Amino acid sequence: MKTLTLILAFLATSLVAIYSRAEETGYPPKVSREDLEHRIKEMPHGHPRLLTTRDQLTNLSKSVDTDPLRRALADSILLEADKLLSTSPVERKLIGRRLLDKSRACLERVLLLSTAYYLTNDKKYVDRCREEMLAAAHFSDWHPDHFLDTAEMTCALAIGYDWLYDQLDEPTRKEIREAIVQKGVRIPYDTKHNAWQRMTNNWGQVCHGGLTLGALAVAEDEPELAAHTIDDSLKNVVLAMAAYAPNGGYPEGPGYWSYGTSYNVLLIAALESALGTDFGLTKAPGFDHTGEFPALACGPSGLFFNYADGGEHRGPESIRFWFADRYHHPDWLRNERDLWQQTADNIKAGRPAGLHFAPLALLWMQPPADDVKPEMPLAWQSKGTVPIVLLRSSWDDANATFVGLKAGSPAGNHGHMDAGSFVLDSDGVRWASDLGMEDYNAIEQRHMNLWSSAQDSDRWTIFRLSNFGHNTLVIDDQLQHAAGNTAITQFSDDPKHLFAIVDLTPVYKDQVKSARRGIMVLPTREVLIRDELHGLKPGSKVRWQMITHGTPDELGKPQVTLHEHDKQLKLTLTKPETYTWTQIDTEKRRHEWDTPNPGTRMIACEAIAPDSGELTLGVLATPGSCEKSVAKDFIPKWLNELPTTQKESQ
Repeated sequence: MKTLTLILAFLATSLVAIYSRAEETGYPPKVSREDLEHRIKEMPHGHPRLLTTRDQLTNLSKSVDTDPLRRALADSILLEADKLLSTSPVERKLIGRRLLDKSRACLERVLLLSTAYYLTNDKKYVDRCREEMLAAAHFSDWHPDHFLDTAEMTCALAIGYDWLYDQLDEPTRKEIREAIVQKGVRIPYDTKHNAWQRMTNNWGQVCHGGLTLGALAVAEDEPELAAHTIDDSLKNVVLAMAAYAPNGGYPEGPGYWSYGTSYNVLLIAALESALGTDFGLTKAPGFDHTGEFPALACGPSGLFFNYADGGEHRGPESIRFWFADRYHHPDWLRNERDLWQQTADNIKAGRPAGLHFAPLALLWMQPPADDVKPEMPLAWQSKGTVPIVLLRSSWDDANATFVGLKAGSPAGNHGHMDAGSFVLDSDGVRWASDLGMEDYNAIEQRHMNLWSSAQDSDRWTIFRLSNFGHNTLVIDDQLQHAAGNTAITQFSDDPKHLFAIVDLTPVYKDQVKSARRGIMVLPTREVLIRDELHGLKPGSKVRWQMITHGTPDELGKPQVTLHEHDKQLKLTLTKPETYTWTQIDTEKRRHEWDTPNPGTRMIACEAIAPDSGELTLGVLATPGSCEKSVAKDFIPKWLNELPTTQKESQ
């Protein structure tokens, strides 16, 4: 009887384990706290175990000589690590309402110094990294009022503690371990600082990622806390990962994609390296495509379509190597190795260059693939909560035309009043620009309400954030409707008829009965932009506007040519033909709180609504390299007789 009981108990345990393992392959993750506790108990207690293995780090110095770029990056890491040897550790000094600058500095330093140790086996880097971590461990707290600060500092000390565990003495390990626990991982359970746990934006990814690394680093000493933390992360990070559905886009733009997705990858990679599974997180809808998003959102000019709060400049990102390897898509790394080489060259020449997560590139970078053919589409739409469309004439032509078109709502996270706004590249030049984000701290220090999206919020008095500062329409000098939510209604990926149409009616509520904007890229790389408005008040003023760094030739005519260096772009008003181009100054501040925009100007046309209340505005953008225009074949039927290849956007 006793034997039978033991057998049944064994079978029951085995079935529970099998069922649990089967569930973890699905999405969203379904794993019990008990199973997590069991996994942690069975986890090898040696270090390193976060993101990498002891063997990989030990062999790092040999592996860098297998690829010239790896060697250049390793040399850059050593140069920057050597500079840190004579630099004081971080201090607890807030910038405005954030400690984030110090948390990020600590994380970068820990990664550089610990990697430098494995590249050289020189203990001076361990000693300096110990000093950095102890300084942070001695902070009164890691500023949980702004929990991103706490999460990133927890991540910093977790990696240093784990990677250098065997090189640190026990008293040092104890201090760092206690700081990770008391000032990081325990905070959401012991204090009120837990509102971020179910956030659906980058906060959810960064905070769960940072704390999970902390929990895994000290798991053998705090197994129940580790299980609790991982359990919460698996249940809640899926709320933020919903942003990738269905096509891999990101509602907060390419800049915040880098931030949130980096910590999402850290979370997944740490779970896999420490516990042997990601519990199905990589099965999140759209996540298997999001690795192509940075390349898709970058034009031939090398600049991003920087909608929402983001900058236009594209830098190298370690996680792009992770995605390319994970999903077997070397084409997603378009220009990525060049960006890393430029960074290494800048550091070698003594020019400033960031290496925030650069050491992770050494872990995830694969040898360059031969004859990589672009598999990414010429036309793409994100769908999801913030729809955008990206159109390009070619992946291989240096003179290719690229257009990014924005829909969605100003009320979205980090949103602007930019529905209908666009960027445009041709002949390697960014002609239609997005001014990007405003400085958070400068606005907050004025006690302005930056983070409210209400119609009367201070946020919409900021030039860069309102529709006055975007490449869209302004009707009677009014703001867009902040609560309005616009959609892409039609879309075509036929190379002969690349186009998209956005219904702008919801953001011009009470200003028009209907408004829609269509953008088409022609086979000649020309771009047609057409706006149709119905139900305007007679006499209303409608301004079509585009911010540019290009210098216009003669204004006051239906046609103007923009010049930048030896390139040019011609803008022609196709309807109404009687209106002309003017220029509006965007360099100077509108208000004392606005950031200046040097080198920019707005090319605009103002039209008056007739008694019928119906108005159509048409603009043709012709690159200087276009030898023969075909626009006359498309203008008459654009928006009226759409090509048969059109697709209804879902």
